[in-house]
Amino acid sequence: MKDIGRTQFRQRLVHPIPPTFDAFSRVLILGSFPSVKSREGEYFYFHPQNRFWRVLGALFDEQVPLTAEGRRLFLLSKRIAVWDVVMECDIAGSADSTIENVVPTDLRCIFAAADIRAVYTNGRKADSLYRRYQLGATGREAVCLPSTSPANAAWSLERLTGAWRVIMEKLEA
Repeated sequence: MKDIGRTQFRQRLVHPIPPTFDAFSRVLILGSFPSVKSREGEYFYFHPQNRFWRVLGALFDEQVPLTAEGRRLFLLSKRIAVWDVVMECDIAGSADSTIENVVPTDLRCIFAAADIRAVYTNGRKADSLYRRYQLGATGREAVCLPSTSPANAAWSLERLTGAWRVIMEKLEA
């Protein structure tokens, strides 16, 4: 572990959550790397302050299940695939700004199985990592959406929902 401050140490971690997708997935949403809470909860965007699930619930005007399995089934029913850009890295806690020594995920399994019509990144860090490590391999541009992280406090839930509405056109096509 590498000390990056008084109490934070960078750890080498491997992504513990498999991607969510099936043959009917049409939109791929990529984050950077799971937060501590997501790693503990064993599913994407598990931190209660992350607004990812509230944004999706607002887009579809539905309650999103609270369990990991319920959320997985919700995504599949909406034809949304979710994974992250980074498979392995050095990171301190949940801080995207500390990500180093990246091994990217292999997105080929998703693109081979599903007719993905659009790729979206959840926040600027995921977008920059995608452009650096994935774009050359996938050849697919990604649209950067504002982060649903609680660290992005400048964006209200309503504003986030409005910006994220762009995914709907690819799902409805």
